[in-house]
Amino acid sequence: MSFMFENLLVYQKSVDLAEKISNHTDTFPKGNYYLIDQINRASLSIAANIAEGNGRFHKGDRKQFFYISRGSTHECVPLIEVAKRKNLIPGDKAIEIKNELEVIAKMLSGLIKGLDS
Repeated sequence: MSFMFENLLVYQKSVDLAEKISNHTDTFPKGNYYLIDQINRASLSIAANIAEGNGRFHKGDRKQFFYISRGSTHECVPLIEVAKRKNLIPGDKAIEIKNELEVIAKMLSGLIKGLDS
């Protein structure tokens, strides 16, 4: 048995992204805990808020959690940029992650707009 939200492509993509980011941060050297913690929390928050929003009965509550999820998506952008500038993530990987974040953000915007219909 699975939860309904697990079938959402945006949820699946966000879990995949959180895993990818976690794998990258596993290689960060000591002294970068602040960045490791923040980027892992932000990336995991995307999927977690999609899941929590889908557990809400009222449309307004669901929408609010999807907004939070989209905000977490945007929060990841400067964190990835800092990691790139510190040479913790290669430039091509940073671009790849940012592109995935953009796709997820657009999908979340569609999910939010769909609640208005």
